[in-house]
Amino acid sequence: MAEFGISTGQLVAVVWDKSSPKEALKELVDVLQGLTGSEGQVFTENINQLLQSAHKESSFDVILSGVVPGSSTLHSAEILAEMARILRPGGCLFLKEPVETAVVNNNKVKTASKLCSALTLSGLVEVKELQRESLSPEEVQSVQEHLDYHSDSLLSVQITGKKPNFEVGSSSQLKLSVSKKSTSAKRAVDPAAAKLWTLSANDMEDESMDLIDSDELLDPEDLKKPDPASLRAPSCGEGKKRKACKNCTCGLAEELEREKSKVQSTQPKSACGNCYLGDAFRCANCPYLGMPAFKPGEQVLLSKNSLQDA
Repeated sequence: MAEFGISTGQLVAVVWDKSSPKEALKELVDVLQGLTGSEGQVFTENINQLLQSAHKESSFDVILSGVVPGSSTLHSAEILAEMARILRPGGCLFLKEPVETAVVNNNKVKTASKLCSALTLSGLVEVKELQRESLSPEEVQSVQEHLDYHSDSLLSVQITGKKPNFEVGSSSQLKLSVSKKSTSAKRAVDPAAAKLWTLSANDMEDESMDLIDSDELLDPEDLKKPDPASLRAPSCGEGKKRKACKNCTCGLAEELEREKSKVQSTQPKSACGNCYLGDAFRCANCPYLGMPAFKPGEQVLLSKNSLQDA
């Protein structure tokens, strides 16, 4: 039992199932009780009743599962998570399980790598394989009888995992080695620099103080009004149909608006506004009755004979 690292005063849990021989289980408990002494205690728990047990979090220093000689215990993800919950921070889990070494499709027996991954996903750290050996005749018979599984590529593997040195949901105050800066201490200022950058109201009235007019900084070229064409974007107004850009700032939008207003002002207007649409839309006394429909903006010239006939 030296590989389990059990010492005096520890609380140990032994998890067993229906495949565990009773005499072997009793002998294992007696040995463990001698290792823990009178100050420690050894508990036995059936794996099928573990999820319904009343064990609180961080109850055991060491948990042994499937280590009873002749047993063939399989550990589900829920069982591994429960074992991790009732382990104390820093406690160890030792389990033994038959694993498959060949590539076969089954949902019952895991491989050694999948078993290690299951322990890691349950919240344990430092997961490693301790020993791998062939199944004894008793274990082969137990697998066939209790698991109803037949394979010639099974091995027995022992794996251990450790619970982190903290409990889920725990908090700890961080101690930062940052010295507090004194708020009363002020940075020393060079007197010469302070005098250089200080400007008072009396300095503004001093006749020896030369102030620069901001207009003198502008060249004649800066005062020239820019040509609107130079402000126009290269792609603005391109194409057969001139169209201004969205949020146009070069003046093309205003230019197109003026052209549109000019065209609308030169269009002939009538009282009803339908003379250019044709007879179907003209009034009964329209002088353009019997004439073709005009185009908007087209200048209409009537001869005197047409006016007389109308």
